Amino acid sequence: MRVNWNYIKMIVILLLVVVLYAFSSAKNSKRKVSETEIIFKGEENLFITHEAVSKLLIQNQAGVKNVPKEILDLNQLETALNLNPMIRSAEVFVGVNGKLTAEIEQKKPIARVQNSSPFYIDDQGSFMPLSTNYTARVPIVAGHVDKNNLQNVYKMARKVEEDIFLKKHVTTINQDSDGNISLRLRQCNFEVFVGSLKQLDKKINNLKVFYKKATKENLMDKYSRINLQFDSQVIGTKS
Repeated sequence: MRVNWNYIKMIVILLLVVVLYAFSSAKNSKRKVSETEIIFKGEENLFITHEAVSKLLIQNQAGVKNVPKEILDLNQLETALNLNPMIRSAEVFVGVNGKLTAEIEQKKPIARVQNSSPFYIDDQGSFMPLSTNYTARVPIVAGHVDKNNLQNVYKMARKVEEDIFLKKHVTTINQDSDGNISLRLRQCNFEVFVGSLKQLDKKINNLKVFYKKATKENLMDKYSRINLQFDSQVIGTKS
C-alpha cells in the first residue's frame, strides 16, 4: 500500500501548531501584569486624575501589578471604572507584554447647577459631580432645578453649547418653579425671558436680531427685560 506522505505531513504540522498554540496560551495566561498605563481619550482637562483611576484599579483587584493574567477580572475592573460618575466609558485590556491598559473617556460638562449641592450637567443630560482637579468654564444654572429631572435645563444648556452666539454670550440659565427659562447675557443688565422651550430655534433667532439692532443703535442699556415667549416678536421692557 502506498503511503500518502503529504497527508501525514499535514497532520503533523497541524498537531504541531495546536501544541505550540496551547503552550503559548498557557504561558501567556501565567504571565504577570508588569505595569499599568492609563490613557484619557478626548478631553484634555482632567476632571478625574490618573491617581484616582489607579486607586480604583487597585481597590477592585487588590493591586494589579504582578497579578497573573489568568486571575485578573477585566470585566470587574471596567465595571468599577464605569460606575464612577466622572467617567463616560472605560475599556481595560492586557497586552501580550503584560501591560494593563485602561482607556478612559470622561464625561463632558456643559452647565453647572448652582444650588446647595452644586454639580455639572454633562452633554448627555446626566448628573456629573464637581471636580477638585479642574473647574469647567460653563454657564451657571440657577433657580428650581431637580437633579432627577434635568431634561428642560439640559435642552437649554445643549442649545447654548451648540450655538456660537449663545456660547459666547450666555452666562446664566435660570428655571422658575413653572419650568420657564430665562437667560443672562455677558455684559448685559437685562434678563432674557425665553419661557417654554417650544419653538426655541425661532426664539433664539429673534434674540440675535434684537441683539444686533440694539447694539448698533446703542440701546443695550435701555432695557431691563427682553421677552421672547411670543415667537413672532421681541418685547422689550425699558429700565
